[in-house]
Amino acid sequence: MKNKLKHAFDIGESENYNPDEKQKIIVDKVCREVVNRHLAMPATILLETFRPLNYIGSQVMHFFQPFISAVLPGDGYTDFSQFLEQRGSVDYLCQRINEIEDEGG
Repeated sequence: MKNKLKHAFDIGESENYNPDEKQKIIVDKVCREVVNRHLAMPATILLETFRPLNYIGSQVMHFFQPFISAVLPGDGYTDFSQFLEQRGSVDYLCQRINEIEDEGG
C-alpha cells in the first residue's frame, strides 16, 4: 500500500521548464506587452504571489475558453492556458519578463 501511494501527490519538477515553440511565441508577446506598459515589477509580484494557484488559474482559463474563442480568433489562448498548467511556468514567465526588461523592452 505504501508503494502505491508513494508518488500520489507528486507535482513534478518545476526546474528547467522549457515550453514548446508556439508557447514561447505567445509568452514572449505577453511578456513584451507587460514590459512595454512598465508593469514588470507588479507582474512579477503578482506571479510570485499567486504561484501556488497557477494550475487553478489555467483551469479557469479552460472553462472560459468557449466564450473567449467566440470573440478572439486563434489558438493562442488555449496554448497559453496549457503553458500555465506546467509547474515551471511562473518561473519561466518571471525570467522572461526580467530578460526583456534588461534588454530595454
